[in-house]
Amino acid sequence: MGGVRSYNEYCAVAQALDVVGERWSLLIIRELLIRGPSRYTDLRYGLPGIATNLLADRLRELEEAGVVQRAEAPPPVATTLFDLTERGKELEPVVKALGRWGGPLVTRPIGDNEFRSHWLALPLELHLRDRTPNARAQTIEVRTGDHPMTVEVKGGTVDVRPGKAERPDLVLTGVASQVLGLMLNRLELAEAQKRGLKVEGDARVLKRVQP
Repeated sequence: MGGVRSYNEYCAVAQALDVVGERWSLLIIRELLIRGPSRYTDLRYGLPGIATNLLADRLRELEEAGVVQRAEAPPPVATTLFDLTERGKELEPVVKALGRWGGPLVTRPIGDNEFRSHWLALPLELHLRDRTPNARAQTIEVRTGDHPMTVEVKGGTVDVRPGKAERPDLVLTGVASQVLGLMLNRLELAEAQKRGLKVEGDARVLKRVQP
């Protein structure tokens, strides 16, 4: 990792930051935690602000550090996939802690910031709770950004995954800040609708999952 700057401190935090503290490194790890094994083009799409040469450099540095590994996918895919090593997966609590801390920040207006729908997975999984675990399974479809997301609540767990829900109990359509503000209980339903959020279905599902 010759090109990476070091804090030159014999401290576990500093040594860890020498590995994952460079700009974009933790966001690459975020992408691999959310998406799993990913093509280079998948990572480019999920990191819209990174230059392709810088992404290549960061992947190489993380590989050298034993955080990321690559494998050749068999035909018909026949492409290189990047994934986290076991050591890299140990960073999941770190990324989740940052996501939990940053949750309140992403209920503000999006402004000129880039957005990808799968980024919703982290704050929603971290903050939502199933308050009635003995009730039947219910789903919320979130339509914001580039792709729909499904939030499934059942048996005391909340699962957030990409894609449309088969028979959603509730569909929310709007900008990310409105959706997150409502679902994280920082924005009242009436106010969210006043701001343009479209709500279709049984809004009582929100009370089941809101923190």
